[in-house]
Amino acid sequence: MAHNPTAPQGPDGQHDPAGSTQMFRAFVDEGAPQGQRQAPAPAGPRFGLIAGIVVAVVVVAAVAWLALG
Repeated sequence: MAHNPTAPQGPDGQHDPAGSTQMFRAFVDEGAPQGQRQAPAPAGPRFGLIAGIVVAVVVVAAVAWLALG
């Protein structure tokens, strides 16, 4: 490896390439508890969405029936 005088150096003057990786992993691990991950949302259709579409179709049909009748 080439000598770079502007690179960060450890207390003994030797560059530690794994130091920043270890500190990053510790930072990431401290933010998220290991055993408590949220379950993903169900991939199927939602009841509220289906009910809203059905209500909208009924309202449009009722307005059309009243306008044409």
